[in-house]
Amino acid sequence: MKNILLILPYGGVGGMERLALNFYSCYKDKGYNVKALKFFGLESDIINFNEDELILSNKDLYAFNKLERIKFYLLTPIKIRRIIKTHNITHSISFGDLTNIFSALTYTNEKKIGSIHALKSVELSNNSIFSKLTRLSYKTSYRKFDKMVSISHAIKKDLIENCGYKFESNLKVIYNPHDTKTILELGQRQIEDNEEKLIFNKNVIVFLGRMSVQKSPWHLINAFSLLKEKKDVNLVFIGDGDKQVINIISKMIKHYSIEDSVYFMGRKSNPYKYLSKAKTLVLTSHYEGTPNVIIEAIALNIPVVSSNCTNGIAELMSLNHSEVISSNQNIEVESGIITPNVYKGIIGIPENTLNISEEERKVADALFEVINNENHKISVSKNSKKLTKKFDVDYVCDSYLE
Repeated sequence: MKNILLILPYGGVGGMERLALNFYSCYKDKGYNVKALKFFGLESDIINFNEDELILSNKDLYAFNKLERIKFYLLTPIKIRRIIKTHNITHSISFGDLTNIFSALTYTNEKKIGSIHALKSVELSNNSIFSKLTRLSYKTSYRKFDKMVSISHAIKKDLIENCGYKFESNLKVIYNPHDTKTILELGQRQIEDNEEKLIFNKNVIVFLGRMSVQKSPWHLINAFSLLKEKKDVNLVFIGDGDKQVINIISKMIKHYSIEDSVYFMGRKSNPYKYLSKAKTLVLTSHYEGTPNVIIEAIALNIPVVSSNCTNGIAELMSLNHSEVISSNQNIEVESGIITPNVYKGIIGIPENTLNISEEERKVADALFEVINNENHKISVSKNSKKLTKKFDVDYVCDSYLE
C-alpha cells in the first residue's frame, strides 16, 4: 500500500494549491492513503483536504517576527520527519522550492519527489536570501530527491543552463495534471444573477490567479486602458493578491478612469463558471512555468492571450511548440495569441507603471483581435482535446510515482 504525503506551502487558489488538490483526489481514487501537509493553514484557505490535512502553522510566514521565523525554519524539517515516520509515508511529493528545501533536509527514506514550477533564472534574480539558498540547494541538498519534476522542457533547460542545477539524472519533465472532465462540469454551473447582469452583460476578459509581482498585472491594466479606447469590455480579476500590487493597479485604474469596467471578485472556490463565460483569459507575467490556468481555459474552449515569459507558454498553447519562435510580434497559435515578453530584466514594481510599452500595446492588439475574431474560439474548441491530452491526471499522477 502506498502512503503518500503531499507537502505544499499554502491553501489558496494558486496554481500549486490546485495542482496538489488534483494529486490528492487522484491518489485517493486509486485507494492510496494520502496526507496533505500545509506549511501555513489560514482561515481564508480555499483548498482544503478535510481529515487528511496537517498544518504546521495557523499564522502566515509574513506575520512572523524574526525570532519566530528562525524557529520555524529550524523546526520544520524535524516536524516533517516526524510526520513521515508517524504515518509510515512511502512517497512524499513537495510543491515548489520552499517545500523542496525542507523536504530534502528531513533525511528520511521514503521515495522523495520534488517539483519546480517556474522559470527560476528570472524568479531568483532578485538575489534575496531565499534565492541564494535555493541556488545553493540546486548544487547540494537536491541530490536527496529520487525525482525532481520540472513541469516543462523550458524550465528543465533553464535550471541546467542558467541556475547551476547539478543533478540532471534526477530531473524529469512531467506536465501538470488536470481533471478536464471536472473543470468542464464546474464551468457549466450558473453564476449569480447580479454578477451576470452587472459584469457578464458584455465581453469579459478574465485574469485568474494571484495578483503578485510575478504576474505583473500593471502591464495588463495599461493594455486594457488602450483596449477600452476601441472596445466596450470588462476586465475581471479572480483571486487575491499582494496588497502593494493591488494598491498600485487600483491607482492605475483610477488614473485611466476605468473603474466601471474593472472588477475584483476575490477568491472563488469555483472560478471555472466565470472563466467559461469569458471571451479570453489573459496573462502578462514576468515569469511562469506552465500556468495551470492556461490548460483550464483551453479545456473550457476559451482562447488565451499570454505574454511569452517562457517557452513553456508555447508548450501549452501550441501543438507544434518547437516551431514557435520568440518574436517581437504577436504569434497566433491554436489556442490564442502569444505576445512579446513584457519582462525587462528586473523583478519588481517599476517606479512609473504608467509608461505604456510597445509590449503592452501588443497585448491590447491581441485582446482586440481575440474578442473580435470568432476564429480563435473555433480554433481552441477544435484543438482542445489534443492540447490537453498530455495533461491527463491519471497518467501524470502515475508518472510521479514511477
